[in-house]
Amino acid sequence: MEHFLILPTISTSFIIISAVLVAIGWPLAAKRRLEAHRKVMLAAAAAALVFFIVYVSRTIFDGNTQWGGPDSLKPFYLVFLLFHIVLATIAAVFGITTLTLAFKEKFAKHRRWGRVTAVIWFATAITGVMVYLLLYILYPGGHTKPLIDAIFG
Repeated sequence: MEHFLILPTISTSFIIISAVLVAIGWPLAAKRRLEAHRKVMLAAAAAALVFFIVYVSRTIFDGNTQWGGPDSLKPFYLVFLLFHIVLATIAAVFGITTLTLAFKEKFAKHRRWGRVTAVIWFATAITGVMVYLLLYILYPGGHTKPLIDAIFG
């Protein structure tokens, strides 16, 4: 595997792991297996945090990958990417809110937020994997200048 594929592959893997853990944790809560639910959801949050750390590190030190596909598809890709970024931002805010409600033992609100958060997280994970497939598998692109080089030259 080429070096520029390693970090995106790792970060995407953690998004998949996080979504799978949420899919496991949600029914645990419905079955009132609350301690198992808590552990699985904390693991899901940890996996999402690892994704974020790897993604930010890659952006700072390697840069982001440019679109490598046909120019005719670029506008569609950019709209899709924007949708994914907005969705991921919303999912992060909802996720932090849902976790905070659980830690504060506001379980009625936690349940309401959790249902919505899980659905948004699944959509974020699916679109994130699609972005990965488009940028690194179907249409491998070029690389931009690392953010740290852009700042410090």
